[in-house]
Order: sequence, then structure tokens, then C-alpha cells
Amino acid sequence: MKPDLLFDFIVDKPTKKMFVTREFNATLSLVWDAFTKQEILDQWWAPKPWTSQTKFMDFKVGGRRFYAMVSPEGQAHWSIQKYTAITPTTNFKIFAAFTDKDENMNPEMPGSDWDVHFSEENGITKVSIVILYKDLASLEKMIEMRFQGGFTMILNYLETLLPGLSKNQ
Repeated sequence: MKPDLLFDFIVDKPTKKMFVTREFNATLSLVWDAFTKQEILDQWWAPKPWTSQTKFMDFKVGGRRFYAMVSPEGQAHWSIQKYTAITPTTNFKIFAAFTDKDENMNPEMPGSDWDVHFSEENGITKVSIVILYKDLASLEKMIEMRFQGGFTMILNYLETLLPGLSKNQ
């Protein structure tokens, strides 16, 4: 029987933060890998029918992931994630920003600091994410861009992907 899995998405305008908590019916090591390995990230890190295509990824402090979300028509929206802290299997922090295909930051699009925590209890892994924006206008831009809907879609897609990944471990 599948347990009821927690999923919360809270926008807190006074603190300029989004709080996302999502449980997965999978082991901590599998969920950690899904968030930190390029070959798995590219399977789920885009709202369908878009795909995620990583140009390069170096998961270490000071490293980065440079990737595009690509539409079915081939339109690419580039982003970068710069890893600022990593505590294996429990936490990593990134600065995330929209860029062009040459890694130049898009000054019209908001960047954000992400703090991603992982914990496991009884085979259920909880991912708790705090996303901090530099100002209220940046947070409101992400709300306007329907970030919550898109991010919810990809996290739900990850849930459907995890059982197949666990068979490959």
C-alpha cells in the first residue's frame, strides 16, 4: 500500500522565500542520486513535454551544472546551478540563475539561492527546499512565471520515475 506522501509549497513574501517539502517513497540514497547525478536529473528536471539537457555538470563545491530546458520544438531555455555547499546525502546549496547559451546571466530574470535538505524515515525520503530571492520583485516574477506549477510537475514526475530507478541500483 502506498503511503500518503507529504507535499507542501509555501510562498512567504515577507521573507522573499519559497518553501517546498516533498516526500518520496524511496530510499535516501536513490533520491539523493536523482538530485545530484546528471544522467538521472536529465530524466525528470523539466515539466513535460519539455526535456532537460545538461551541457556539463561538476557536482562539487565550486562546481556547476549548466543545462537547458528544451521544448518539443527545440527552443532551449538555459540555466546554471552553482554548487556553494555540499554535505553528502543530507544537504546541498546552490545559486540558480537563468542564462543564455553562453552562460551569461540574464539580468531580467531572477536568480535564487537554494538550500536542499534530505532525510529518511521508514523508507520515505523527505526533501525540504528553501529558495531565497534577493528581493520581492524577483519572487513575484517567479510566481508570475508559474514556477510553482512547473516545479510541482517535475517533482511528481520524479515520484513516478523512482521505482524504475530503484530496480537499476
